[in-house]
Amino acid sequence: MNKTDRMLAIVLELQRNKVLRAEDLAAKFETSVRTIYRDIQALSEAGVSVIGAPGQGYSLMDGYFLPPVSFTVEEAVTLLIGTDFIEQWFDTDYSHKSRTSRRKIEVILPEPIRSEASRIRKSFRLFTLAEDIVRIQEKAYLEAIRRAILEERKVSFRYSKRIAEVDGNRQSVRTVAPYGLVFHQGAWVLIGHCELRQDIRHFRLSRMTELIDLEDQFKQPADFHLDVYQPSDDRNVTVGILVQPDIADKVRESNNFYLETIEDHTEGLLMTFRVRQPDELLHFVLGWGAGVVVLEPESFRQRVRTELEKTLKRY
Repeated sequence: MNKTDRMLAIVLELQRNKVLRAEDLAAKFETSVRTIYRDIQALSEAGVSVIGAPGQGYSLMDGYFLPPVSFTVEEAVTLLIGTDFIEQWFDTDYSHKSRTSRRKIEVILPEPIRSEASRIRKSFRLFTLAEDIVRIQEKAYLEAIRRAILEERKVSFRYSKRIAEVDGNRQSVRTVAPYGLVFHQGAWVLIGHCELRQDIRHFRLSRMTELIDLEDQFKQPADFHLDVYQPSDDRNVTVGILVQPDIADKVRESNNFYLETIEDHTEGLLMTFRVRQPDELLHFVLGWGAGVVVLEPESFRQRVRTELEKTLKRY
């Protein structure tokens, strides 16, 4: 990074973080503290209102702002596509703000860049399903949960698990301290501490009903960081299936969440999955009909056979 780029980056960092020490900036830009001192001095001489507080660090004077930032065509397209994504997948409040942001970005772009960015953007499309009742409800829940996270308030909801418990029940009422939201494989997932399970759990918003925003406050643990959080992996059951060659390409493209390995064989496609319980793959296997054969475990082979016998009786 040359001096000019580094000085601009320093101002951006000060805008973002309010107060930073010279040591913090030196580590950020992989340079010496003495170089940062010189950069700060150059910024001050150039008219940038940098304030130095002994023992605390540097900050920008209140009210200071940068002149308009220019964008390349590629940068403009990136920002505009980002607003398209937010409009489609976030809640109503952020969808509205994304449209406002898009208009502001387009206004400040020079005409040549705006025209070229528009032309390139029209060659991309973020395809989503129609706004059905489930997705409309999911967006409403997203907004409510997002606010609950920011205000550190618990939420309560009725939840439908995909796989039934031992007693056959799939429904339960949960009270959760919401820690964060994750967008995974086209679905929003709430991560939070569940009072019923007394542990961190994951909940798909599409499986929630009767969401209630409670008044009960909570304090997020200081050691929880969503950006580095890794859920414990309790998928200990291995399932192997053989896919017939005539549908191998279709099954390969299905991109199942539990898929571990894929191997090409003369008999077809050998796929290995790791699950908590085999029933998590039951509908996936049945959906391919006779084109898929379960190799292991034997108990799952019997489970598929039993389900097929039940189906046959219905017909």
